[in-house]
Amino acid sequence: MDRRLFLKSALAGTALGAFGPAGRALAATDLLWMTWENLAKDDYLAPFLDSHDVDLTKTFIGTDDEQFAKLRAGGASSVDLITPGLDKVSYYTASDLLQPIDFDKVPNAKLLYDTFKKTDLGKTDGQTYGIPFYWGINPIVYRADLMDGEPDWSVFFEGDKYNGKLAMRDYALEGIMIAAMYLGIPRDEMFTMDDKQLAEVKKVLMIQKSKLRTYWNSIGDLTNLFATGEVVCAFSWVPPYYDLKEKGLEMGMAKPKQGVIGWCDTIAVPKGVEGARRDAVFELVNYLLGPTYGKKLAYGGPYAQSTSAARDEIDEAQQEKIFIKDLSVMDNFVWKQNPPRYNDWVALWNEVKAS
Repeated sequence: MDRRLFLKSALAGTALGAFGPAGRALAATDLLWMTWENLAKDDYLAPFLDSHDVDLTKTFIGTDDEQFAKLRAGGASSVDLITPGLDKVSYYTASDLLQPIDFDKVPNAKLLYDTFKKTDLGKTDGQTYGIPFYWGINPIVYRADLMDGEPDWSVFFEGDKYNGKLAMRDYALEGIMIAAMYLGIPRDEMFTMDDKQLAEVKKVLMIQKSKLRTYWNSIGDLTNLFATGEVVCAFSWVPPYYDLKEKGLEMGMAKPKQGVIGWCDTIAVPKGVEGARRDAVFELVNYLLGPTYGKKLAYGGPYAQSTSAARDEIDEAQQEKIFIKDLSVMDNFVWKQNPPRYNDWVALWNEVKAS
């Protein structure tokens, strides 16, 4: 697809916005960033655009699968920057859609937290194709006023006290990871479990199902269930914890010692980006990993970027909110990966739900 035609077509949609300093003449370089809406707010990007001869168009995605499908369908020749999940980069590289990160042009990458420097995710043959961008955790959230103490993963598999008041996200990857952590399956085996291990996982997931109030899909629905007390404990995203605390409820957040599911999105550059566009893209990448953007993301998200560039400029309360005050939280992270037998995982998950 011709780049200008792509831009013209995209601009006709409601999910696309272009922005830049008012009244500026046509820029030397125009870029298109396919990303999540919450990462590309005008306020976050204005300092970069005010200081660079660049026009930036942003198109928003709803899922990583949608982004991947658009690139495979020919969008890679028209998009300059994308935001795949750390565990999804391998899909893009397997389809030859990305180019390696040019670290000489991204000096802020030197400030990546050690966890992100050491991970093999986002890399192929030793080269980085998706550089970690921003991250967080998916913990256990619970009504501290309605539970006896801080739970761990065993609450979803053992005991009867909270039967009918527990919730689990309806997502095979995370659900099976949690069962594996509960069973003590080693992390280096978790994503390559054999038939015997998967049978054990299925057995405990059947027990879990009998204890659940629901499998949730919408974080808004889960928040409402917490508010009414219909659910007292759930594998969750972070927002219900802060949203309900602000409304006066006594909420708790647990990070089980068996492991905490961490998530991270990356910045990746499609293979066809070259010349002046490529130089401008890597300047933008460097900005996104730098202190100005990091501070805006920390307070506006609130999310933590993958570098320490803005850490000293963020107050302690906000550092704690985005998990960078005590970085030891990363020591217990279990990063999502793509199981070679994921179809079997999905089939197992669906069998449990249908039982």
